Amino acid sequence: METEQAVLALAALSQPTRLEAFRTLVRHEPEGLAAGDLARLLEVPQNTLSAHLSILSRVRLVSSERQSRSIVYRANLGEFRDVAVFLLRDCCGGRPEVCEPVVETLQSCCSPKPRRPAR
Repeated sequence: METEQAVLALAALSQPTRLEAFRTLVRHEPEGLAAGDLARLLEVPQNTLSAHLSILSRVRLVSSERQSRSIVYRANLGEFRDVAVFLLRDCCGGRPEVCEPVVETLQSCCSPKPRRPAR
């Protein structure tokens, strides 16, 4: 990832409504959310949310797909991963122990939940 692309993605996420929209879409992966449902969840007027989603779409953090009369938005986790990796890639300066606490935190919060045994 280029520096300019990372800066644009981080700038897009630096606004509270956009950040909350992205986080909400992450929680609703992989199904995504219709724009109207997302606006209701965030308690934001649809036209305001549309402007925010447009900014997130331009930096490829969200994608959209028309389904019948609705537009369903999804978080682009691959692009977000690229931004996170860009930020962390050189953080350890050749010393992996510096980034180890960050990696451990991500592993503990993002580990797959154990599956229940079939009955």
